[in-house]
Amino acid sequence: MQRSSEGDERERIDPDSLLDDDSGRDTFGTAGETSGSDRAERDVTTGGSRLRRLLPSRPRPLRGSFSIRSFLVVLALSIAGVVAGGSIPLVGSIGQFLGLFLVAFVVGAVGSRRRYLEVGLAGAVAAGLAFVLGTLTSVFAPVAVQVLADYGVAIVGVGTGAGLLASLAGHYFGRDLRDGLTREV
Repeated sequence: MQRSSEGDERERIDPDSLLDDDSGRDTFGTAGETSGSDRAERDVTTGGSRLRRLLPSRPRPLRGSFSIRSFLVVLALSIAGVVAGGSIPLVGSIGQFLGLFLVAFVVGAVGSRRRYLEVGLAGAVAAGLAFVLGTLTSVFAPVAVQVLADYGVAIVGVGTGAGLLASLAGHYFGRDLRDGLTREV
């Protein structure tokens, strides 16, 4: 059996109010109401959504996860790692990927936030540029231009893919080391 006041509260619920803000009202939208026009005016001015607030929020995987500043810093470090790794004698292009791995490892071990997106993208860009520039400088110029014209997409694809994998692996192992060092025993 219902009390008469509960029935009155349910009758006063406006279906449009479910999508409007309920600032200062309880779940039935009754507290502090003086008239329907005051409520409508308050709903229009405050905006928002009562129904959206009651529903669980959707996860937003990319909200706040990409930082241009950290990407540019990691890109500069990755290019330096590629150059330093490529300058090691007898190792050559494998040293480039070791340099990418080492830069990503250090970024993961030192940084307090996960930066997989920035590190992966920077590693892919740095390795792709290194492969293209390596092709241009390793062969006679007219032949190199022809090789890039014929196989440029494949060369860049292999470089970016390998750089992406090396960077992500390095960042993962760096984060894992940081987690192991900071965890309570």
